[in-house]
Amino acid sequence: MNINLWLLFLLTTFFISGTPGPNMLLMLSHGARYGWQATIATIGGAIAGLSILIGLSALGVGAILSSSVFLFNLLKICGALYLIYLGIQSWRAGELLQFNAPEAHHAPARFRVGLAVALSNPKAILFAGAFLPQFIDLHRPQHTQWLILLLSFFLIEIAWQLAYAWGGNRLASWLSGAGRIRFFNRSCALAFFVVGIGLALAPQ
Repeated sequence: MNINLWLLFLLTTFFISGTPGPNMLLMLSHGARYGWQATIATIGGAIAGLSILIGLSALGVGAILSSSVFLFNLLKICGALYLIYLGIQSWRAGELLQFNAPEAHHAPARFRVGLAVALSNPKAILFAGAFLPQFIDLHRPQHTQWLILLLSFFLIEIAWQLAYAWGGNRLASWLSGAGRIRFFNRSCALAFFVVGIGLALAPQ
């Protein structure tokens, strides 16, 4: 594909993916609670969710969402409520380093949480439908370009999620201090609340 378009895509995607959002916040939280290796299951769920959203965009769902304000807002509210639910869980964790929940012990449960959080933001469908096509050169074979862009996107996304999980894991020893775990859990809870409310109030 056009090398200049690809480099611009890499730079833009690097900063977009690295911006703290629901997925990255979840990886930071799980990395601190369960370790970065255990958080790989969470990352797997998030990547699966993003793959589903991009697939839906390819099927034309993005066009439907962009034209139906009611449907888009309904999905947005559902996603926001789930993020707020995670915030409530984190707030109630108190002095516990781990949630008293199945995902603390079972990889499939962590996978499902990652999947649910990734699916909670319908804007990812519009991202795939509106952002990615801007880097396609119509004068070159399109299937190859799509493959390159998607592989690049997922590699960058996985790298950032691993970085956030590793960063959270590095916080674990610091969190052993008195009162710090409660502070971390409450901070994560407030962050989930802010992201959830922000998602609900964000314009289409």
